[in-house]
Amino acid sequence: MLRLSVGGLRERWQLFAGAVVAVALGVALVQSALQVMAATDRPQLPDGLSGIERARIREGYAGAATLLGMTVMLAVFLTVFIVSTTFGFTVVLRRRELALLRLVGAQRGSLRLMLLCEALLLGVLGTAAGIPIGFLGTYAQSKLLISLDMLPPWFHAPWDSGSLYAAAVVGVTTALSGVLAAAWRASRITALEALSDLPGTQPVMTGWRWFWGLSSAGFTVLLVITAQAAADLVAGMMIALLVMVSGSVALSQLSPIAVPWVGRLPALVLRGSLVADLARSNVLHAVRRSAATAAPLIVLVGLLVGLWGTFGSLAKAVGEEQRQLVTADLVVGGPVAPAPDIEVASPQISVPITVRRKGHTVYSEAIGIDPAAWQRTHKLRPRKGSLDRLTGRTIAIGPGMSAEGYKLGSVLAATINSRPVKLKVVAILPETLDVGDNFFVPRALTPDGRTETLVKVADGIDPAVVAGRMDGTVQSIADWAEGRGAAQQRGNTGIFAVLMGLAGVYAAVAVVNAIVMASADRRREFALARMAGLTRAQVIVVALIESLTVVLIGVLLGCVVAAAALAGVASGTANTYGVIVVAIPWRLIGLILGGSLVVVGATAAGTAWTATRTRPISLLGGRE
Repeated sequence: MLRLSVGGLRERWQLFAGAVVAVALGVALVQSALQVMAATDRPQLPDGLSGIERARIREGYAGAATLLGMTVMLAVFLTVFIVSTTFGFTVVLRRRELALLRLVGAQRGSLRLMLLCEALLLGVLGTAAGIPIGFLGTYAQSKLLISLDMLPPWFHAPWDSGSLYAAAVVGVTTALSGVLAAAWRASRITALEALSDLPGTQPVMTGWRWFWGLSSAGFTVLLVITAQAAADLVAGMMIALLVMVSGSVALSQLSPIAVPWVGRLPALVLRGSLVADLARSNVLHAVRRSAATAAPLIVLVGLLVGLWGTFGSLAKAVGEEQRQLVTADLVVGGPVAPAPDIEVASPQISVPITVRRKGHTVYSEAIGIDPAAWQRTHKLRPRKGSLDRLTGRTIAIGPGMSAEGYKLGSVLAATINSRPVKLKVVAILPETLDVGDNFFVPRALTPDGRTETLVKVADGIDPAVVAGRMDGTVQSIADWAEGRGAAQQRGNTGIFAVLMGLAGVYAAVAVVNAIVMASADRRREFALARMAGLTRAQVIVVALIESLTVVLIGVLLGCVVAAAALAGVASGTANTYGVIVVAIPWRLIGLILGGSLVVVGATAAGTAWTATRTRPISLLGGRE
């Protein structure tokens, strides 16, 4: 069987090239990510850093490790997806060959073993190609994380042999995992199928595909209904993450059904010429080919647009929450003197603070406030205690630390502006989406620091008039609240850029791989079309229009998944804030659509041009 496997890979290397590339990328990413993660687990911090600087660096290290862990999981998932798609398609193309092997005496176990050996060889080749790339990937990932301000400029990832061994295991394991379903389907081929090429003997929707597709679709519908019934923002966001995965799996598994059905919409436009009619017919009836091209795009759009929309909605919700919680009219970057047209001015002075409790040290910022003025400009009230007691050596726990287990009446050992002080907890505020405010102390404990003043103008006074005479930076509450949300979104932008780039590369590999594999089975089809009167250019145009139509369908179905995920977020924000707060990433959708059209269009035209180089009579003169 090993000899047959080697021969199969040698003869059909074009079909397996995409899977080898996917395994190589997966091995390189896993190796480099694990090496950088090992370095972040043992951070080397230079002398002379303050406590808050050390805390921020360690927080960046933790964020980098989390991002790298996400890239490893995504790389493994997408590698298995591409390998399984490749072998699933090759089993269809080699169905007659496998049936002939059964006819001459090969057992089902032998066919499974042959495909497993092919996957093992593919995994070894991909691993061998990926390990050298992993060395470059370690340098690239380190520089990328430094540019995202997640790691300090002096960061260096030393050599770690464990990452190399782990990446090699992952490469071979993902290849073997991806072939399991295809090997099982190959073992179900009977010897009689060697005598027939009828379409009925080659069903696109297998029993397991129906099972996973319908079960995932049912689970997705149940999640969407649950999110609508919960009408809670946090629950809606958690459910949205599950909907993205289950919905993408459902539509990718049911793509042989969904793609032709949705394809009837653009097919209405593809009328009026022979070329357009042929392209429309191919989209609707070449189900396997259309589904193989659309499935990676469904997963890509569903995950990326859903994730970006969910966390973008969270950022917008932060701004809406702050707008509703703050009753002031203006935010001034500095102190504000009393004036007849100002009803209340609430200064907020930020200073570094160190809090020690239960053997754990927290480095953060404390905000010095006047409790009476703060309560007149904010609707937020403590869930325990009272801000009226925030006088002397006391402290109030802000929304950012509300869930950390601080107890009302406890005494904390703190350091404010290098001055040690004992502070009694007199209030604990509830959690909010904006976790930027951790501690509040009396203004007397923070004489110096960065000052921001919330101003509420007197009744009948235009805030714009008051803002015009203010010194320093002046913002309306709407702009200030939007800025708070945008600041949170900027923290997510770098992470999404990394994940989007990774997913985009894998999706491009998957789509190109699907088109190349499909073209290997279309030489006779193209030859027949040319013998029927079409020119070579017309055949290429047919393939191009067909592929671009499938791209539109795949992106549309992916947007359906993302919309289902965002439905729960919209319901949660409407119930919480009285308005629907949803961020739709139109630019991202346009970028994915444009990039997909270019990549798929170029690949389809190139493969069609290659497949039509041979004279039609040569291809039709004998059976391939």
